[in-house]
Amino acid sequence: MTEVRYDWTQEEISKIYHSPLLDLIYRAATIHRENKDYAEVQISSLISIKTGGCPEDCAYCPQAARYSTGVDVHALMPKEEVIAAAKRAKEGGASRLCMGAAWREVRDNRDFDKVLDMVTAVNELDMEVCCTLGMLTENQAQRLADAGLYAYNHNLDTSEDDYKRIITTRTYDERLTTLEHVRKAKISVCSGGIIGLGETTADRISMLKTLSNLPKHPESVPINALVPVKGTPLAEQPRVSVWDMVRMIATTRIIMPKTVVRLSAGRTEMSTVEQALCFMAGANSIFAGEKLLTTPNPTFDEDMFMFELLGLKPRQAFKNGRPNEPKELREMSINEVF
Repeated sequence: MTEVRYDWTQEEISKIYHSPLLDLIYRAATIHRENKDYAEVQISSLISIKTGGCPEDCAYCPQAARYSTGVDVHALMPKEEVIAAAKRAKEGGASRLCMGAAWREVRDNRDFDKVLDMVTAVNELDMEVCCTLGMLTENQAQRLADAGLYAYNHNLDTSEDDYKRIITTRTYDERLTTLEHVRKAKISVCSGGIIGLGETTADRISMLKTLSNLPKHPESVPINALVPVKGTPLAEQPRVSVWDMVRMIATTRIIMPKTVVRLSAGRTEMSTVEQALCFMAGANSIFAGEKLLTTPNPTFDEDMFMFELLGLKPRQAFKNGRPNEPKELREMSINEVF
């Protein structure tokens, strides 16, 4: 069984990333089969429960209030609409629902109370619940855990050195602090990044080094390809090559062998053959449904056709156990997976 390490160096990861492509894919596929059911893919659905008007200046994001992108601002969705969306996602094959709000950070107010109610309600549908709401305090993370939150997404986006070019309204350390609060509350960590921002290969490798050297690897690492949006500073960035996506996914699989690696934003620009290469390289999660917050995404029907063609199967919810169940039961579930 592959050793799980937390001391990867920049040089070691770079050597893996730059290895001959077929060797890289073969090594990643071998490690994937050693650690997981390679044909099993987690299907998540992402909905925007509060859209637009964000005070941040993330250069890629159409929801930033300072950019003219045509995104309409919407207040927090009613709980009933969220539950209806969750039911549709579950019927489509999703085992996890991720709720995103265009906030810089969570505030202790009525909107947060409503989000906690949503978490509890979706959890009762026997779906894993994930949120991405911006920065969290320790207390807020614990309140989400108490409500039944399974996972929290907070991406690093890029390397620490490149970060200020993309975002100036919050620091890299603040992102890492939120991940610490999530981990302390015993919520599953979901954290990855975006390629195609104009970063260097060294920046990509540095971001993976940061994630792989955390005290515990994120349970989920999304690898996103930038979807350029008119009106944002990165609107003219060229499309990311599928070979870059394959190298990122394969390298992530090798250095974080037990992590769920998500093929995320940018799938609408990828053919079935290109997506198949990503699955071969170690991806074992996707977002399904017509939208990722505000950008297009393949439909459930399209993905089910692809699954049938490639011999893939959806992963069931809570395969690694439920957050609040006794430790011995959770460990039994994890041992069954690995």
